[in-house]
Amino acid sequence: MNNTATYSRIIKEEAKNLGFLFCGIAKAEFLEDEAPRLERWLSNNMHGEMQYMENYFDKRLDPRLLVDGAKSVISLGLNYYTTELQHDPSAPKISKYAYGADYHHVIKDKLKRLMEIINERIGEVGGRAFVDSAPVLDKAWAKKAGMGWIGKNSNLINKNAGSFFFLAELIVDIELEYDIEPTADHCGTCTRCIDACPTDAIVGPYVVDGSRCISYLTIELKNEIPAEFTNKMDGWMFGCDICQDVCPWNRFSVLHNEPAFQPHPELLGIKSADWHDITEDVFKKVFQKSAVKRAKFAGLKRNLDFLRNGSTMEKTIEIV
Repeated sequence: MNNTATYSRIIKEEAKNLGFLFCGIAKAEFLEDEAPRLERWLSNNMHGEMQYMENYFDKRLDPRLLVDGAKSVISLGLNYYTTELQHDPSAPKISKYAYGADYHHVIKDKLKRLMEIINERIGEVGGRAFVDSAPVLDKAWAKKAGMGWIGKNSNLINKNAGSFFFLAELIVDIELEYDIEPTADHCGTCTRCIDACPTDAIVGPYVVDGSRCISYLTIELKNEIPAEFTNKMDGWMFGCDICQDVCPWNRFSVLHNEPAFQPHPELLGIKSADWHDITEDVFKKVFQKSAVKRAKFAGLKRNLDFLRNGSTMEKTIEIV
């Protein structure tokens, strides 16, 4: 077995030992197919107020501009799927991924450890870790590394485990054995995600208008939520799981075994009325280590008020 194959086997074994569900490896090179898609998406203003998406266009498409001497992109997937639900079915909803600790911190710690192990077992390797906060096209690299296909809802889908997993990368300066077998698209004629989206964010197969996505509206959008989305949020106050919940491939999702992703003891039991009366002290206590902190207390209150006002408006219309 040559060095590249040996190194790749070591990396995949150690990634599994650290709890990653998937590990795939691709050659660090220009993402030629993604360039026109990204340019078209940006020119159509589908990124909304996410102005940062316009920055570092070239770096998003070529990891060699991000990491000196980059030769390989190691893509990793960390499962967060759970069957646990909020106890009050009428309570404003939070995406599954935000039940536990902030995934950014959890994954960064794992990537740091994986990089240390690579240096211990392989030798001095240079590189950088990336977790959803840098100009890296996670899904494109995961697809290129054979971890799945990009579905009509623009999520990466794996035939054996669905799509409830986070993506991250190590971009390193050594040659490795690359996973060159692409995964076929298994969406077929299914349009469940498109049909189920209450804000019509999936404007066509494989095209999501980010500015209409509930996750964007409840997290990324810093201004007021546009009135056109009144009564279209389906009760979501942070993130949204609709297009994943309806995806047939998620019947193969497996429960995560990451202790850090266990829900805060008080989170799932909060009743609808208590959410609307939430104080900043309770917010800080429940979401101290959560990704929900990204919305800040004021942002969460804005979301809750938008949901409540819409509900009040709906009742008024019914009465009239």
